[in-house]
Amino acid sequence: MHPLANLFSQSHKPVAAIDFGISNTDVAALHKGELLTWSQPYLRDPDEASVRTLLAERDIDLAGLPRLAVTGGRHRVLPDRIGDAEVVKINEVQAIGRGGQALLELTAEVNRNDLVMVASCGSGTALITAQGDRYAHVSGTAVGGGTMLGLARLILGTMDPLEIEQLSAAGDRNGADLSLADVITGPIGSLPADATAVNFGRLGRRSFQGEVSREDLAAALVNLIAQTIALITINAARAHGCQHVVLTGHMMDMATFRHIVGLVGEYYAAELEVVDLPGYATAIGALLLADR
Repeated sequence: MHPLANLFSQSHKPVAAIDFGISNTDVAALHKGELLTWSQPYLRDPDEASVRTLLAERDIDLAGLPRLAVTGGRHRVLPDRIGDAEVVKINEVQAIGRGGQALLELTAEVNRNDLVMVASCGSGTALITAQGDRYAHVSGTAVGGGTMLGLARLILGTMDPLEIEQLSAAGDRNGADLSLADVITGPIGSLPADATAVNFGRLGRRSFQGEVSREDLAAALVNLIAQTIALITINAARAHGCQHVVLTGHMMDMATFRHIVGLVGEYYAAELEVVDLPGYATAIGALLLADR
């Protein structure tokens, strides 16, 4: 039995949730004590046919579901019932907060009454505080996975996340960025000499000559996205006095993204929690909220 199953009621009836994101549609289902998760690229606004097709990918029969939780994007266009299943529409802010809490509880000594900052790192980034059953959108940034894909299309000629990941893993971000060593010849405060001083700053120098490899461009791009998200998250968490910070969303699937987030956490003495199944946190949160 999956550890998350202990957070659900004891009805043993299958339940499922769908998170209609801007870039991905994520599904989480509890079936026979097992947590199933799967995803597909966002194709169109949700409707009854697309819901049935999504669930059929893991042999989940809508007719056997007492309820289906939906959240994210344009989930409100769905009817209140599909067949015999009640469609429970969950506010996305609450789903993000509850999902972050639940995944954090599996990996850390966290009480649900602790104040948690949940950063949902998807196409954009939403910052949600969660404490008990109280959830609030407190900040965020339009920078996220959608930004990465859009800029990658322009400077790398690809929108494939796996290719971007492979390129960035093989590159050196300071091939395109300026480091502190380049700007002030050494470290400053808690930042080491190789920390970024100016994103893509090397390319902005009039004296720059030559080419930058696709690998270095990819590394600098992931660095820009990850640093922006991590810094905004740390600052917001400290401003709100949060006891824990957890990052969720499919950006956390990228090892290079997680590496940069970890570096920023080290630079500013902030503990940024990494959890399992980060890309499915919102769907899992909706699943839990619909089970109440």
